[in-house]
Amino acid sequence: MMAAVATLDDFARMADQVAATTSKREKVRLLSGFLRDLAGADLVLGTRYATGTVFAVGDPRTLQVGGAAFQNVLQEVGGVGPAELAGIWRRHADIGRVTGDVLRMSARSAEPLTLQALDAAFAAMAAASGARAKTAALRELLSSTTPDAGRYVAKLISGEMRIGLREGLVEEAIGVAFDAPAAAVSRAVMLVGDLAEVAALAAAGRLDSAEPRWFVPLRFMLATPVMDAQEAVARMGEDVWVEDKYDGIRCQLHRSAGRVELYSRDLKNVTRQFPEVAAAAAELQRDVILDGEVLAFHDGRVMPFQALQTRLGRVSPDAALMAQVPVVYVAWDVLVDGADVLLDAPLRERRARLEAMGAHERIVLAHLESVHGAAEVDRRFDDARARLNEGLMLKRPDSPYTPGRRGLSWLKLKRPLDTLDVVVIGAEWGHGKRRGVLSDVTFAVRVDETDELVPIGKAYSGLTDAEIAEMTQLLLDITTADRGHYRSVQPQIVLEVAFDAVRASNRHRSGYALRFPRIARWRHDKSVGDIDTLSRVRALAAVRSMEKEQRVDQDTAV
Repeated sequence: MMAAVATLDDFARMADQVAATTSKREKVRLLSGFLRDLAGADLVLGTRYATGTVFAVGDPRTLQVGGAAFQNVLQEVGGVGPAELAGIWRRHADIGRVTGDVLRMSARSAEPLTLQALDAAFAAMAAASGARAKTAALRELLSSTTPDAGRYVAKLISGEMRIGLREGLVEEAIGVAFDAPAAAVSRAVMLVGDLAEVAALAAAGRLDSAEPRWFVPLRFMLATPVMDAQEAVARMGEDVWVEDKYDGIRCQLHRSAGRVELYSRDLKNVTRQFPEVAAAAAELQRDVILDGEVLAFHDGRVMPFQALQTRLGRVSPDAALMAQVPVVYVAWDVLVDGADVLLDAPLRERRARLEAMGAHERIVLAHLESVHGAAEVDRRFDDARARLNEGLMLKRPDSPYTPGRRGLSWLKLKRPLDTLDVVVIGAEWGHGKRRGVLSDVTFAVRVDETDELVPIGKAYSGLTDAEIAEMTQLLLDITTADRGHYRSVQPQIVLEVAFDAVRASNRHRSGYALRFPRIARWRHDKSVGDIDTLSRVRALAAVRSMEKEQRVDQDTAV
């Protein structure tokens, strides 16, 4: 049995064992055994840290500790110089291992740090104002940890846990740890959206009490991409509902008792970025949780996504920017209406509730139609594109809302050749007019159901000069290895890339390469967990290969 008070060293031993095995069953066994021995705050924190997060879902606090601060503190605490630290970076290219090595080199000793003491340290770091105060908080924390604990402090702060514990395995481990039915745990996760809270409910035998909470964002229901209207109808049937697929930022809106909060796809609070939407929602006559999209919208027309990008990251936009790029909230679903939780209600009922709410100046309803057959889907797709939207969402009228799940109840149809969401894993210094900035980026996709990232291409075009300058600074902060011309970086920056073709290739470890890749946009609203998978790339390659064979057959027939 573990000690009554859990330490970060206890957590590190479990996490090391989890990382050392490729067996999902063994990972679940190890984590469930760890969780079973925890109670109260330790159970909540242990579960949260296993998911690689520092604060609870919906908690607006952030640590905001950059790579430069880490390097300065490691040099000071470890007594190493810049050249020696750079050598350690080159050897490991992993912030956790680098931190562990540096702390082992120091002559100091440290007592085991409890999980609750680590939580207090993170709270102090988040509350610290300014880079100097945050650096001091980091120095104090690393000075009080053992090398093994320090490795996981670094992983948590950087968001690079990467021990092979995807959320599904954590969910499974909670059920095993507390003898709870998998379906009950899954249901609670859908309703609560916070695995740490679900673990506490499971330990107390209270999973059936789980329900959505105001101002704690639920995970978003996800859509499965399809290549064309024929595939969509084959999967869904002839009669479907279609909505425009908007080119904006996915956003969940909570309104209760006049208070309004907005949450992005990665569950971050973005209310201050869109004050006009929050003000409009406060005027609604009912308490609701809505799912929808924030769009740049002016003179009755959707503005290009590039216009909306000027609003992203602006915590408090000024009046001039809001006048230049006005926004609206397009609602397409209602998850909670007053005291009624509607997740299990069919979409047709949820849509009726949404329409009863009515439209407002800044809050409007998604364009929805009922169609029959692939030919009508194609026509509606062209109509949506003519309205400057990305394509179509296809939905079953009888479908429930399943947070965090990707199934066949919602499908998305975009361009004939889709784009891919990827994560940047490296960058090179540019040439000519881009000398002095990191403009050439290497990007990767995720191997299905794992944390492994495999490179699939490079791109340097598509971003504005301002975006390149902003990205350069971030890339410098998250560098894990500096090889002169090329830098390896922590996988944090998510991009949407467009391309002309995808084909098998031995150039990249993924086994595929993109033809003429270019950056479509910087996806500030997405995290590494949202990027596309290798199976998606294989599907695109297979479709293109099939189309090529069909063209050859047609040419031969002629």
